[in-house]
Amino acid sequence: MMYDPTGHLLLTPIDPEAPARVRRLSELGFGDRPDPDFDRFADHLAAVTGAPYSMVNFIDENRQYFAGLHTPSGAHKGCDLTAAAASSGAVSRFMARDHGYCPHVVVRRKALVLEDVCDYPRFAGNPVVDEIGIRSYLGAPLIDRTGIALGTICVVDTEPRPWGRAGLETIKALAAELVGQIHRREDRGI
Repeated sequence: MMYDPTGHLLLTPIDPEAPARVRRLSELGFGDRPDPDFDRFADHLAAVTGAPYSMVNFIDENRQYFAGLHTPSGAHKGCDLTAAAASSGAVSRFMARDHGYCPHVVVRRKALVLEDVCDYPRFAGNPVVDEIGIRSYLGAPLIDRTGIALGTICVVDTEPRPWGRAGLETIKALAAELVGQIHRREDRGI
């Protein structure tokens, strides 16, 4: 468990790599707008895992940005919904850094499998459980050639899911696939 200097439990881990990540995301041109390639990748991720929601998520010091997003309705395609839209029930491409599980994956630099978030007191208290109804999570870090964890790919469900070892291996392989695509884009200067 991580604690702040006053001894209080931190639900979101301290992220000393955030400034370097922000610089790297800026170099790559990622982190502040939807990307059709990442949306397609999120669609692929949802199809492979059977999850209703999937994301390509880049994280800065204060927020998470879903550059790739798949939802059951697909209503987000081609638009950049704001946090205000999310409060009205719509899916947003932005989320506070202290919401969700991807910041843990980035800081840990390891995949995370939560078959039922309610089984883990540290994760059950996350705002996405009550506000959005998230019950299961599967995510892996996107670690690029510079060694920076740019963000994550993840899938979530509103029901517990038995992801198991197969889910873990799948999400790790898909993260490596996306990192390869990012490197090819960088090499081509896109």
